[in-house]
Amino acid sequence: MPECAIAVDVLRATSTMATVLAAGGEAVQVFSDLDKLIQVSESWPLEKRLRAGERGGAKVPGFDLGNSPLDCTPETVKGKRLFISTTNGTRALQRIQNAQTVIAAAFINRGAVVKFVLEKQPETVWIVGSGWEGSFSLEDTACAGAIAHGILQKTNLSVDEIAGNDEVINAIALYCQWQDNLLGLFHHASHGKRLLRLECHEDLKYCSQSDTLDVLPIQKEPGVLKKY
Repeated sequence: MPECAIAVDVLRATSTMATVLAAGGEAVQVFSDLDKLIQVSESWPLEKRLRAGERGGAKVPGFDLGNSPLDCTPETVKGKRLFISTTNGTRALQRIQNAQTVIAAAFINRGAVVKFVLEKQPETVWIVGSGWEGSFSLEDTACAGAIAHGILQKTNLSVDEIAGNDEVINAIALYCQWQDNLLGLFHHASHGKRLLRLECHEDLKYCSQSDTLDVLPIQKEPGVLKKY
């Protein structure tokens, strides 16, 4: 495990987590299994919990929310714990939950992530793109590149000095090509197309914004993220 692990699921889990905590949510607790989510959340007071479930981009029947950050308004989430399970993002977070530091990143809070890494100077950092069901995704790779590019811009280091593998250099190149048209990139991405078919265009627009939230979701105990 690295000293710091950063989970990225731009469309839409980590974007939703950052939004929930920025809107006053008490915490976000992640699950890969829906039954386990229901079981654990039952012990939480009804008025203090929200269940969010997404499979294949669609809301899980019977849950309070799906995986849209636009539904996570202060009126809905303030003071509550969001128990969430998604197709990809929550699984990625569980894979890295034993790292010394675990944070959730998206384009909307990229600046806060870069600032944290530069302040703490962890020796090793993994940026883990959730992808789609185990495969590559354009949007998560570009976000990883955005984080690495942000670190490069604020240091005197070269790409070779910070990049642990070829994938980082590839991610930076992808981000640099699309940084002025991230929404356009999302329209090319397979999951972006999937969400467009589900009429989630506003979600794509929201998630394509950069540095709009100064919030850092950080793991306080395994699977539980709070505002840093």
